Amino acid sequence: MNAQQHDTAVSKIAAVIGDPARSRMLYSLSDGHARTSTELAIIADVSPSTASAHLNRLKAERLVKVHAQGKHRYYSLEGPNVAAVLEGLSVLAGSPRQKFQPNTPERLRFARTCYDHMAGALGVSLHDRLRDLRWLSAGEDGKEYDITAEGARALARFGIDLDAARKQRRHFACACLDWSERRPHLAGALGAALLEVALKKKWLVQDLDSRALRLTKIGHREMQARFGLQL
Repeated sequence: MNAQQHDTAVSKIAAVIGDPARSRMLYSLSDGHARTSTELAIIADVSPSTASAHLNRLKAERLVKVHAQGKHRYYSLEGPNVAAVLEGLSVLAGSPRQKFQPNTPERLRFARTCYDHMAGALGVSLHDRLRDLRWLSAGEDGKEYDITAEGARALARFGIDLDAARKQRRHFACACLDWSERRPHLAGALGAALLEVALKKKWLVQDLDSRALRLTKIGHREMQARFGLQL
């Protein structure tokens, strides 16, 4: 890319960010939580069709990406470089950004089942901790995971049969977007195995009449000791 092409590219990106509606959309996503086009339309105070057009512009300039899950499509920032630019603009503008405030009932928001794996704030925290510990390695798409040698040893001590998990006719380990936290938790055979062992060891107890999971005193202690989770 020559200097003129570079300047043109910069101008295009600046123009896209400079639109007030698109700017509100981007800043709402800068907290790391994904949102639907309907939610972004409300945030930007535009019609759904106008929001769709704005999101197409943002995707074209690689400022946002879309993740399809079931019948929903969730939008998030393309990457940390976009967040850094928005943060810098906030400093220049002298205005703080608003934080995401979920309205999910507290007991469901903290921990619940998502089909057969753990979701909610606890599930998201565990997912992030497994990544931070480098027990999981992400594939090229960032959604499929494999287990590292260190992770395999640690999870085997936890009581998980990794060979059995791999033999299942499903994803071994993958990211599943959490509907209350709007960040990924761990799904797939590995996610299901983690929840199964946590229930068997009485670290978690499931409500009889809902998907809510309750963290026991033993579970609180073990989650901190084994995974370093500060709950």
